[in-house]
Amino acid sequence: MRSFRLDRLRSVARSRRLLAVPLVAAIVAVLLVPGPHRSAASPAAGLECLSSASNAFSLTAGGGYISTPDGNSIFMWSYGPSGGSFQLPGPTLCVDSGVKVTVVLHNTLPEATSITFPGQTQVLADGQPAQPETDAAGNLTSLTTSAAATSGSVTYTFVAGAPGTYLYSSGTDVQKQVQMGLFGALVVRPPAHRDWENDRPDSAFDPDHEYLYLLSEVDPDLHLAVERKRAYDFTKYKARYFMINGRSMPDTLAANHADWLPAQPYGALIHIRPFDAATNPKPALIRYLNAGSVSYPFHPHGSDEQLIARDGHPAQGPGGQDLSFSNFLIDVAPGQTADTQMFWKDAEHWDPTNNPIPVPLPPLQDQIVGPGSDTWFAENPYLGGQPGELPPGVVQNNQCGEYYHVAHSHALEQATNYGASFGGMMTLIRIDPPVGCPG
Repeated sequence: MRSFRLDRLRSVARSRRLLAVPLVAAIVAVLLVPGPHRSAASPAAGLECLSSASNAFSLTAGGGYISTPDGNSIFMWSYGPSGGSFQLPGPTLCVDSGVKVTVVLHNTLPEATSITFPGQTQVLADGQPAQPETDAAGNLTSLTTSAAATSGSVTYTFVAGAPGTYLYSSGTDVQKQVQMGLFGALVVRPPAHRDWENDRPDSAFDPDHEYLYLLSEVDPDLHLAVERKRAYDFTKYKARYFMINGRSMPDTLAANHADWLPAQPYGALIHIRPFDAATNPKPALIRYLNAGSVSYPFHPHGSDEQLIARDGHPAQGPGGQDLSFSNFLIDVAPGQTADTQMFWKDAEHWDPTNNPIPVPLPPLQDQIVGPGSDTWFAENPYLGGQPGELPPGVVQNNQCGEYYHVAHSHALEQATNYGASFGGMMTLIRIDPPVGCPG
């Protein structure tokens, strides 16, 4: 393991005095070198499904705590697998298109709650069409049938619709309950092609490189008010934390089920290799979902992405013509989903013998990322190039000539932890050399 530890990084993050480049470099040193029992294709990275042979799921709405990299602890609500522990976000439910899906909601919260399934039709609640609810004065209280406070339950059934990515979330007191954390992802797959995003052959992806970005935000004042059973003035709403899969940078880079994040099970690191027609012909797939109150303009550095679907609808014309497009910024509106393919092409520059590119080595003081004498600079402009010699006492953290690129919200306030950058809605993309990395 490298010389830095994540607890050290998180302690440094709490100081709120970090510069962008040193923090990213230090994070790279700690988190991105796979251990001997972990790999990009393992459950340690990428989308993790909650599946059921009968397509039946039991979720419990309850409360618990999450942690942020600056040392804060925030009270949240969320859906968790019944009988399991609290987690944020709710589990990713994976089903096939055309199957009957059953979701039983158990409510342990002090107020009624529910689940809506946007994009799914003819949803039943306890065998009857799910309906909006009103109070005695006729005021709308829920967009769908709810489970009563404390110990109520409701069973939702529907036939899974078109393949794609969907958000599920509370339909009761939406402004409050979704902000409190009542949301999760629903992935519907083509039954005959589990490695397609939708029914189009050109939506094929590498199933070992499938990723989920469930984007959200937190106003800690609201959460403190709910925890203390006090009123909250929504005219004073101000999001302070911005998250991918319930985590903020640098915790977004940690593996799924990192032991120091027991209530935040899903990481957001993307780990890929360059496109190669013979050995790596399929792209990675990234599924974006917005559970927040504003648009999140998500921007991957170093590479574009091909947007192939929104809200369960392929990017195609009325005659089936391909209308997908390449983009360096994926703008995801509240409640919206977007699916993209990512190819990393490195055909031009990776052979230093036949295609030399003189890139001078930066001064050593510009390579040191500290604290301590550590550098993440590969000392070579080529993906997979061998590093040169460093002075004694300087640690080289680049494992095998890999690249690292930042991916983050381009609304830069959303890339902070309570105003301190680098943080928030941010992660990294790791690109290994064409031959991969050892270990």
